[in-house]
Amino acid sequence: MEQCECPEQECPPAGAPEWMATFADLMSLLMCFFVLLLSFSEMDVIKYKQVAGSMKAAFGVQRDIEADQDPLGTSIIMQEFSPAQPQPTVLNEVRQQTTDEMKRMLEILDPAVEDAQDKAEDLKQELKKEIAEGLLEINTIDDQVIIRIREKGSFPSASARIDPAFKAMLMKIADALNQVEGRILIAGHTDNVPIETLEFPSNWVLSAARAASVAHTMTQKGGIAPERVEIRAYGENRPLESNETPEGRASNRRVEIIVLGERSAQTLLENIGDDDNP
Repeated sequence: MEQCECPEQECPPAGAPEWMATFADLMSLLMCFFVLLLSFSEMDVIKYKQVAGSMKAAFGVQRDIEADQDPLGTSIIMQEFSPAQPQPTVLNEVRQQTTDEMKRMLEILDPAVEDAQDKAEDLKQELKKEIAEGLLEINTIDDQVIIRIREKGSFPSASARIDPAFKAMLMKIADALNQVEGRILIAGHTDNVPIETLEFPSNWVLSAARAASVAHTMTQKGGIAPERVEIRAYGENRPLESNETPEGRASNRRVEIIVLGERSAQTLLENIGDDDNP
């Protein structure tokens, strides 16, 4: 061992200083502490993907994602998922494009339902004034488009007479219905308040008379082909709201003009056939 050449100073002892052991222990503890912090932390994957998606959109970054399952999206006709035409490639695969990877399900709408929704939108555009005035509303159920004429826009109380204002609205509805395809079912409804007059001995008769009046006006004056139209009388048996309140009874007094899709029209014909053959 070499001897220290500094006679005035003492040579340091051999090996690492004693404080190094304490410092090393402290560093080890700090490292363990940060590892524990990392293990306890949680990453918001959804928010991370949204930020990454925003950055990708901002800088135009694109990437291909191999998918063994159906493409993600809520609906292939909604803006969140915009399928492209299949692109032929050298490999045996089909590619589609999506603008939102957050969607967890792909819900494919029935073409008949989509067609009914398109018809409803067209009718809403044609009848937006009457809708805004609260005279009628337009909804869809399955492949059916339902034009629901409220009481204040139709008949006087306990009457099946069509006044000039109601006739004008029916002419506008007929013009709109002449622009769409499908069989038309006209249904009369009442509330549960009994009626017993010489002209209308029951709610059945009143609802039938109202449906017939609408059908007659729309076919004879509105130009709708009579073979497209059928009528139904439901009386008080299909209420929309409770008959316990005046508002509910007013909602139940209505006439519905229903545009049937092909599936509903076929079901209707089959039911009629079953009724004819007991």
